[in-house]
Amino acid sequence: MKSSAVLTGTHFINGDQACAEGGLAAGCTFFAGYPITPATAVAERMSKRLPQVGGTYIQMEDEIASMAAIVGASCAGARAMTSTSGPGFSLMMENLGLAAMLEVPCVVVDIQRAGPSTGLPTLVAQQDVMQTRWGSHGDYGIIALAPDSPQEAFELTVEAFRLAEQYRTPVIVLSDEVVGHMTEKVVIPGAETIRPPQRRRPRVKPKDYAPYFPEADGVPPMANAGEGYRVHMTGLTHDEYGYPTITPEAQERLVQRLVGKIRKNADRILRVEELGLEDAEVVVVSYGCSARTSLEVVQMAREAGLKVGMLRLVTVWPFPEDKVRRLAARAGVKAFVVAELNHGQIAYEVERCAAGQADTVLVGFMGGRLFTPEELYRVVEEVAR
Repeated sequence: MKSSAVLTGTHFINGDQACAEGGLAAGCTFFAGYPITPATAVAERMSKRLPQVGGTYIQMEDEIASMAAIVGASCAGARAMTSTSGPGFSLMMENLGLAAMLEVPCVVVDIQRAGPSTGLPTLVAQQDVMQTRWGSHGDYGIIALAPDSPQEAFELTVEAFRLAEQYRTPVIVLSDEVVGHMTEKVVIPGAETIRPPQRRRPRVKPKDYAPYFPEADGVPPMANAGEGYRVHMTGLTHDEYGYPTITPEAQERLVQRLVGKIRKNADRILRVEELGLEDAEVVVVSYGCSARTSLEVVQMAREAGLKVGMLRLVTVWPFPEDKVRRLAARAGVKAFVVAELNHGQIAYEVERCAAGQADTVLVGFMGGRLFTPEELYRVVEEVAR
């Protein structure tokens, strides 16, 4: 990777551009995408910057092809990335499932907007949360990170590449229109301070290599196509050598591992931010752009003497269910207020984990704008009192 791939210094850029710079800093050498509001600025930045550092940028004919292209590029050894928004993300789902089945590391930046269908292309929402987790058919694990600022858009894109390589999985940077189009200061550190992602390489001779034979954490080493290793890839249920094995036993073994390699390593993957939880009676749960308003409301509530805390989801998937269960079971916690720009997608997860222990109250706007601090505060105050 050329040193110019890391634009060390202080910049005034938006969240989309910060995602692009995060990908480059993580060593991204291949980007395939298709323009779509509000994610187009990611592709625009990549179209200019990737050729400067010896990488490859391709504008594909659609999002289906874009996702297929980054899967193929990653199989050949590239660190690969695409970007999109709601309708385009829907088109990527079949090939996202293929990436999960083939265990191909890659990064998808989803700058969410309001739907369903074409919806409000230029306005904010957080309506792709459940699609991120369950959008492709079948059972598999997934990782999704939700930045709340352009600075985090940079940092979490770097982290997305690291996690993708570590767990051989697609990773979603689950941003939104507000963060994507927000322009703020972004500090990019020196290349020597950025922890580069490392592909787990085979430690056996090519003749002994089984591309899907896992190590202790459930993740198999990965050989790049063209390096002399025999690699067979199929979307069919397959054995450890990659060959189709159409049996219930093979399906059980494979799918349990695809789910388990994320679930069993959740404690290593998960990141949350906590504020005032030590004495909280009401816990505000939020993520992405909604978390910025939520933070202001929690500070207002605490200044008013209310025992309100905040749990911000930096990692949305895997969901921090153990953390929510422990909070719900703690004496004094009576309710969770979930603030999100949808009909209650994370609220369902909170309610599932808190069931029988604490109430779950949704403050859900359907998109188009953020809720104001005053609108959210009225609900928090009512629940807290």
